Amino acid sequence: MNTPAYWGITGFPISHSLTPKMFRIVSEYLGLSEVRDIYLEAKSIEEFEERIGHLKGDIWLSCTTPIKHLISKYLQLEISEDINSINQITRIKGDWKGVNTDGLGFLAACRHIGIEPTYSTLRLRGGGSTARSIAEAWAADGGKIILETGRREITRGPWDKAIIDSEDATIAIDLDTEPGGGESIKMNAEIQVSISYDEDTDYNQFAVIMVAAQHLEAWKELYAPHRKEDLPSLSLLLKELAITK
Repeated sequence: MNTPAYWGITGFPISHSLTPKMFRIVSEYLGLSEVRDIYLEAKSIEEFEERIGHLKGDIWLSCTTPIKHLISKYLQLEISEDINSINQITRIKGDWKGVNTDGLGFLAACRHIGIEPTYSTLRLRGGGSTARSIAEAWAADGGKIILETGRREITRGPWDKAIIDSEDATIAIDLDTEPGGGESIKMNAEIQVSISYDEDTDYNQFAVIMVAAQHLEAWKELYAPHRKEDLPSLSLLLKELAITK
């Protein structure tokens, strides 16, 4: 398969990101080589444009805040209006493509820790693109959702019919936390997880499990869909991450 000249992460903050390391692990598993890791720190589209303009050749990038919210308009990519965010992009022979894998990554991470979304209730705080992506995937899988008031209210969307009024939740997540290891508020559920991590986060924590899961979904959906059957499992990727820490 064709490999890019570069792969990595863009947004801010990104110094703690595991994405370049995951690219290396998966690529070695698939027998790929000779790709340069990049950390494109960018707090705005203007900064992203400046940094990407110096790079020639094909590029695979994971996008985090704030670029994930701005990149679709800048690159004129078609996206789901319900989510309005892209967290994975490629530039192949000058042609840009993008997808959002937050929701599918969250479902895969939940299954990894023994929670089946189809039969579970999610208590969700937050209204941003990650919250909407998770809500869409959770509802599509048959799960129920309890909304918790946060800094931003979630908009109406395809998850509306999954919303219930209850005190009982299987799993809870606070998506109003700051990136890079921000603290969550305490929420009522059998288990509470976070997707915010930093350099000191243990590799068995849910935040790392989810970032690994959504990375694998990106390979399936965007980077190498023709080799999805050859990808390492989530368990194997997490094991390799821990070994190479």
